[in-house]
Amino acid sequence: MSEHTIKMPDVGEGVAEAELVEWNVKVGDLVREDTILAAVMTDKATVEIPSPVEGKIAWIGGEIGETIAVGSPIVRIEVAGESGEEAKTKAKAPAKSDEKSPPPVPSPQGGGGLNAASAHEKQQKGARAAESPSPLWGGVRGGGIANAPTSFGAPRQQGEKPLASPAVRLKAKEAGIDLRQVPGSGPAGRITHEDIEGFAARGPQAGAPAGLQRKDGVEDVKIVGMRRRIAEKMSLAKSRIPHITYVEEVDVTALEELRSKLNGEKRADRPKLTIMPFLMRAIVKAVGEQPQINATFDDEGGIIHRHAAVNIGMAAQTPAGLVVPVVHHAEARDLFACAAEAARLADAARDGSATREDLSGSTITITSLGAMGGIATTPVINHPEVAIVGVNKMMIRPMWDGSQFQPRKMMNLSSSFDHRVVDGWDAAVFVQRLKALLETPALIFVES
Repeated sequence: MSEHTIKMPDVGEGVAEAELVEWNVKVGDLVREDTILAAVMTDKATVEIPSPVEGKIAWIGGEIGETIAVGSPIVRIEVAGESGEEAKTKAKAPAKSDEKSPPPVPSPQGGGGLNAASAHEKQQKGARAAESPSPLWGGVRGGGIANAPTSFGAPRQQGEKPLASPAVRLKAKEAGIDLRQVPGSGPAGRITHEDIEGFAARGPQAGAPAGLQRKDGVEDVKIVGMRRRIAEKMSLAKSRIPHITYVEEVDVTALEELRSKLNGEKRADRPKLTIMPFLMRAIVKAVGEQPQINATFDDEGGIIHRHAAVNIGMAAQTPAGLVVPVVHHAEARDLFACAAEAARLADAARDGSATREDLSGSTITITSLGAMGGIATTPVINHPEVAIVGVNKMMIRPMWDGSQFQPRKMMNLSSSFDHRVVDGWDAAVFVQRLKALLETPALIFVES
């Protein structure tokens, strides 16, 4: 036997270290060649580390959440033969099973996180679970319920006297226990000494209705991976940026009519339109008049970078957490091109295929919670940007037109700005310009 050491790989782009976010193996596990051993994260890209050999995990270095330098050892694997060639050969040959050493079982997802040892252990646990009664219900055998749970509700009808011996009654009196609340496990519901002791051990909550029992305990969840990146980003934004939030309502009735009409044409070369591409094009026009809004601020250097390119980030919720894919050069895309790119990025963010370029370089961000958007929000600026536009949910509200109330589709924009760079007046001018463009959508298509 010999040991094969696997080191933290160089993931490129000048990255010197990476955070360990997932272990798929433990010491003693048997692994095949190409089994995924662990996953590490750098910035917002997650990289899986496969095993180059077949063997047994002898040592793993680092815990979830630790930052490991490139080139540092992270796994040692015991392999057959001095060079490990025998292990590689066995990995390519069909595995033979026996009672002592079950064959490796591939992961259902195609990865190598599930190995022979863990699969065998799960099978044994499943067998034990099938043979043992449930700790809650006592199991079902022979068509009947064995060891049914004791009810913690009122054990008898109103006015019904509890059955108990004088010694049990004395014991209950000394313990300050009301026998009417104690379920009896003896014949005909008679209360025993064990019932008194069990009731006393459970405490006052024993007399509460089922489902309202007291619960204790604290679950500690370590912040790692994407969640930690989000926490760091939000802390940075709120600690360094003095936010000012401006909320304005927008009548989007005309915009919704136009959007519905364009979607009704159902052309194969055009993607379905949401409100997002209209807002993108409106932002492009608005920042053309106020370039200080389409900017990033270098806190340490004291420099405002005003960008000619309008790279619009879209805050998107994914199973892994909040990410911000970026529609680059929105100023060079028409309405349908913005819609197509937004749809592509949304899909890539959800399935985890978004590239580093897809997730970087934004100069201004849009955030939306869709139908759950609420009446108003206070968006957190995507540092180092200086502005973020929040979209709230759309609602039909009665609006006064001067002579009568009319049903109109209304939506609030909640926008936050870096008050070091953007004054309140400039923020209001920007939002009012967006309002005018969205309420009269024809203006979006008028060339400046």
